[in-house]
Amino acid sequence: MTVTPEALLDALKGVEDPNTRQSFVAAKAVRNVQVDGADVAFELVLGYPAQSQHAALRKSLIAAARAVPGVQNVSVEIRTDVVSHAVQRGVQLLPAVKNIIAVASGKGGVGKSTTAANLALALAAEGARVGLLDADIYGPSQTLMLGASGKPESTDGKTMEPIAAHGLQVMSIGFLVDADQAMIWRGPMATQALEQMLRQTHWKELDYLVVDMPPGTGDIQLTLSQRVPVTGAVIVTTPQDIALLDARKGIKMFEKVGVPILGIVENMAVHVCTNCGHAEHIFGAEGGKKMAAEYGMPYLGALPLAMAIREQADSGRPTVVAEPEGEVAALYKDIARQVAVTIANKAKDFSARFPTITISKNT
Repeated sequence: MTVTPEALLDALKGVEDPNTRQSFVAAKAVRNVQVDGADVAFELVLGYPAQSQHAALRKSLIAAARAVPGVQNVSVEIRTDVVSHAVQRGVQLLPAVKNIIAVASGKGGVGKSTTAANLALALAAEGARVGLLDADIYGPSQTLMLGASGKPESTDGKTMEPIAAHGLQVMSIGFLVDADQAMIWRGPMATQALEQMLRQTHWKELDYLVVDMPPGTGDIQLTLSQRVPVTGAVIVTTPQDIALLDARKGIKMFEKVGVPILGIVENMAVHVCTNCGHAEHIFGAEGGKKMAAEYGMPYLGALPLAMAIREQADSGRPTVVAEPEGEVAALYKDIARQVAVTIANKAKDFSARFPTITISKNT
């Protein structure tokens, strides 16, 4: 029996993307279909990184293709194609950075920086090119968390080279000042320094730049939200009422400047005793989940209050690097994948394709 591309695509319609619940064929993710007798080959192009799912996806697609009468050999290539998506109006885009993810909280002490580091590492582990900007001028912590050190170099006298750490491109004020030096700067100086780090770092073709925002909703945070071309924000909170109260302020701040919320992460959601296994909700139960439902925002998941997460971050090897196949790393990867899928479904940014229009006066 002769195999046709139409018959193959019809069979593949039954294979759904587990992350979007949409058929890969309907989403036009199946491309370059080739049929040579009993041999078929095609590509699956994903708009988000999901390397840990590739084996299962390939297996499902091959099984569906082999259900077509006459098909014997199936070749499936899976690749990721992350594109730029829309940001706030009137904000200058960054060259070589496709999408910026702000990780924020209304207050300090909720594990925002740990979440930002592991989110960036999880995106990289899933196959993306990722950078991390430590935007906390007064209390930079990513240098310690990522075990990164050194002074950024400049090859052109205009831009700084990011520091490499665990496969990430990293920039922080912590690389530029002594560890014990207090940054006694007023808001405008801190904002200017941060904008320079953002725009004068030689980022190299990033799919995502994760920005670890300073805690709170003051002048620096508001100015950043207005000047930085943010694709979307992730809000980190604990289930505790006082943390939720401040998280709401962070949500409102992003809403005012037109930055969409990609979802809410509930950190320190439950503590499991390492001796007896008893689970206890020290900071309350499902406060972040209820807040996400209240605002109609994605609930990205809950992370445990675990000593290992703290110890790994303090040692410069966050959980996703220290225990890449562990249960907690899987939670971070799931959160990262949800964030990437949400971004992939957003409106695309086509400004780079627009020609530059100049008006000259004829003489």
